[in-house]
Amino acid sequence: MGIDFAIDELYATGWTSLDSAGCGRHDDGRAYPTPETVGREFEQAGYELSLRHIQLFDCYRAEWRDAGGAAAGAVVGQTDAEAAVYALSQLRRAIAISSAS
Repeated sequence: MGIDFAIDELYATGWTSLDSAGCGRHDDGRAYPTPETVGREFEQAGYELSLRHIQLFDCYRAEWRDAGGAAAGAVVGQTDAEAAVYALSQLRRAIAISSAS
């Protein structure tokens, strides 16, 4: 996938870096939220995000659960930042879809 794809997906949800506090910078200059910032965004939306390194596959898994502890989604990435950013894009898409219903 790559961090480029994760950032593209996040920006496609309408996310902007107007407040770049708590953001990293990609080589191309685009800002993206750090894993800690992503965790706070999940908390504000009522979810708990966990990031863990899967040593067997040398990747990171981002998994989120709702307030009741039920699994709500999961993604993988090469780095913790990539997994976190892609997870946030998926959460934002899910919230947009449920809001439109």
